[in-house]
Amino acid sequence: MQRTDPKVIRARHTDETVTVYQAYSPALGLPTARDGRFPAAWKRERMTWIKPSFLWMMYRCGWGTKEGQETVLAVEIRRDGFEWALANACLSHYVRGLHPDRASWQRELKRAPARVQWDPERDLRLQPLPYRSLQLGLSGEAARRYADEWLVSVRDVTETARTIHSLVREGELDAAAALLPDEPLYPAGDELLARLRA
Repeated sequence: MQRTDPKVIRARHTDETVTVYQAYSPALGLPTARDGRFPAAWKRERMTWIKPSFLWMMYRCGWGTKEGQETVLAVEIRRDGFEWALANACLSHYVRGLHPDRASWQRELKRAPARVQWDPERDLRLQPLPYRSLQLGLSGEAARRYADEWLVSVRDVTETARTIHSLVREGELDAAAALLPDEPLYPAGDELLARLRA
């Protein structure tokens, strides 16, 4: 498996944890980073999307400039929780041949506490690359466990995002790349991802 295979997970990880990214308004993001946990205002009943790719998060939040996404968080979670979510996830779209029929997929999607979509990975200029990056949506039990059981640490990386963005705008791509988090292949295994790669 290569880093640029169409659908593999690239993520900063240790033997015990994996880092994912989210962006929130300062009202939610700042207390989360300060306290190392999500505040009461964070809605456990809503779907929350986590992204192992820093640059895909930058694409989604516009380097922390989009309204309601001004605070960028690096959230370190337990690998066993991350892998539980993958094992219990459903693809966010119907795939003929993978699902018996559209109705079966819709039932699975409704039941699943997590959903997966693969979107084009991004480069420093936020242009699409020819391989995909994982987005993992958590709802119900998965969202509750993410907030209450899997969370290990939270860092505010907004300033890092702004610094990298500034370097990119100045054409200093090597300097910008040097500040990116290392995201090696995550050893999820084919058996875990097989039904999520279609």
